[in-house]
Amino acid sequence: MKKEVKKKLQRRLKIIEGQIRGLQKMVEDGEYCVDIITQTSAVRQALSSFEDVMLENHLSTHVVEQMKSGKHKRAIEEILSVYKLSKKK
Repeated sequence: MKKEVKKKLQRRLKIIEGQIRGLQKMVEDGEYCVDIITQTSAVRQALSSFEDVMLENHLSTHVVEQMKSGKHKRAIEEILSVYKLSKKK
């Protein structure tokens, strides 16, 4: 994984962790349901953004290397696997 991507992803995970802790506190404090649901939507979007960066990194590093080294079948299988996962959202 590229160093700058790793740093970016770690930062995003810390933000998501803070959002989750915020959700826990909202539930503990008995916050309004719609406000909690709104926050869960923000967490889902943050996770989706995280996945996008991970996928971009994977495609630009691992998949490119697989294609260069003649492992076309494996590269295609991985891309299809991620595509199928994304359709389940």
